[in-house]
Amino acid sequence: MAQRIAPPPAAPGSGADAVQRSVLAHQPELLRAFLCAYGTLWSHGVVDAPAKEVARLRNARITDCRYCQRVRFAAAREQGLDEAQVEQIDDGFETSALSERHKAIIRYADVFLSDPSRLAPALRAEMLRHFTAAEIVELTAGLALFMGFSKIAIALGQEPAAMPTTVLPTPVRPD
Repeated sequence: MAQRIAPPPAAPGSGADAVQRSVLAHQPELLRAFLCAYGTLWSHGVVDAPAKEVARLRNARITDCRYCQRVRFAAAREQGLDEAQVEQIDDGFETSALSERHKAIIRYADVFLSDPSRLAPALRAEMLRHFTAAEIVELTAGLALFMGFSKIAIALGQEPAAMPTTVLPTPVRPD
């Protein structure tokens, strides 16, 4: 585990989720804005939860965020993304039993997270076969959020040394 740069804030209450207990609580307006954006992405989006979860988990593997790797959102699980599929969001996914749609997400995530200027015409066409423009925008915004906030957790030393796979309620936009 990385050395903590920022200590965890005073615990806000037993009902608060992990994000609300995170270092973001040191900046309440930033935390509120993040919860609004993240909740909107998950609860008011146009992309199904399993597709977003595939993108989020691919990001977790690439950024090596242990917290993100171990968290599952309930809606994705309820909509059919099981642990057998999650195990395939790894190297070798091309020959896995994942759907072609999910494989396209992984390929897109890999390019986005490494060098988005190198998005090949073939991948562009593949994404357009599987997703609408609105869905591609949402997946891209999701990847940016997933990457940015996993890197915050890593850089500020907020990752747990170990944790079991944990199913959490799917984020919702706060009122």
